[in-house]
Amino acid sequence: MAEYLARLVDPLIAELLEELPALALVGPRASGKTTTAARYARTTLRLDRRAEALAVEADPDAALEGLAEPILLDEWQEVPHVLGAVKRACDAEPRPGRFILTGSIRAETETQTWPGTGRITRVLVGPMTIGEQFGVREVPLVDRIARGELGEGVTRAAIQAEVPNLRDYLTMALRGGFPQAALTLQEHARRRWLDTYVEEIVTRDSQTAGGSHDKARLARFFEAYSLNSAGVVDDTTLCDAAGINRRTALRYIDLLSRLHIVDELPAWTSNRLKRLSLARKRFLADPALLASVTGTTDRTAMRDGDLLGRLLETLAVAQLRAQAAVSEHRCRLYHLRQHHGRHEIDVVAELDSRHVIAIEIKATAAPSAHDARHLAWLRDHIGDRLLAGIVLHAGPSAFPLSDRLWALPLYSLWTDTTAD
Repeated sequence: MAEYLARLVDPLIAELLEELPALALVGPRASGKTTTAARYARTTLRLDRRAEALAVEADPDAALEGLAEPILLDEWQEVPHVLGAVKRACDAEPRPGRFILTGSIRAETETQTWPGTGRITRVLVGPMTIGEQFGVREVPLVDRIARGELGEGVTRAAIQAEVPNLRDYLTMALRGGFPQAALTLQEHARRRWLDTYVEEIVTRDSQTAGGSHDKARLARFFEAYSLNSAGVVDDTTLCDAAGINRRTALRYIDLLSRLHIVDELPAWTSNRLKRLSLARKRFLADPALLASVTGTTDRTAMRDGDLLGRLLETLAVAQLRAQAAVSEHRCRLYHLRQHHGRHEIDVVAELDSRHVIAIEIKATAAPSAHDARHLAWLRDHIGDRLLAGIVLHAGPSAFPLSDRLWALPLYSLWTDTTAD
């Protein structure tokens, strides 16, 4: 059996099981939900196995009674009535650590089979971060900044023996974070795996999610959406590219969101700033999906600056999203853009609805104060609300740019570049 690589959500799952009766691990298909859940379960019922499903289907309440807890109900959607049994068990004995559910998103599309509101708490398990793949114990970057671990004492970090360069980051983006593809497959097989994954999103998965969808139109829309990952593009542009109307486009975005394949950043607003755009910023959940849809290789990406930038930003936001979910603060991610793009910031992390960390993501290996000009503008307008402005870059070093503005290498997302 392959060695288990710890996930960022592991401490959160353990903590919640100490207090809550039931958890549902949600996220994209093949992101490792079952593998992670199995580490906490004392009993596992795999309901995609007919023999186990038949017993549960015949009498769900009796099938769950007396089993060692926590009980993992894997692929629960194969016997949807088991949710009623979970509800009744939690209502009768609401002690912590009773059930863990993994499976499809049908719960969010077929509300008549979802009696879990107030009883089953969702925990997102997304694709693996780079730190998880390397076996690094990650501390969310926003938490390190909030603790004051960046400050006047920050100087150029000592360059490690094997610091990633731009090509290394590109390789990470192309590899992605789906455990099987990222950890066990070589390049050719990984491409085939990802191509199949994308195909099944618009065929099998979209139908499982409920409703009837034109597969050809959904495929065109997903391609158009993917090409605009890490971009602020209006619905009309996507509709025209896919040949569909806005109502259909909104249905598709909702579908892909519930499949956890897209995850958009809402616009950040402040009464101190004027003429801010309210458009959302589009993102795929994993940069390898963008590479698959576009047929990108390391060679083609290095020749296309726009595509390279989108891949790196999609990679960085995927790391930030995973870290925000387990931050010691209530961390929400946004983006900021003025109308006509006069000022725009890739990511705005708001902590506890008060403080802000603003982040720019650059493909350059030698960032300058010019790369932080939008961060400086935000700092000057919101004052002490800004804890830090960060330029994440593809170079090796961490160094200050000006008051509360720093350049940090991308690998600082999973490695503390300011440590002695």
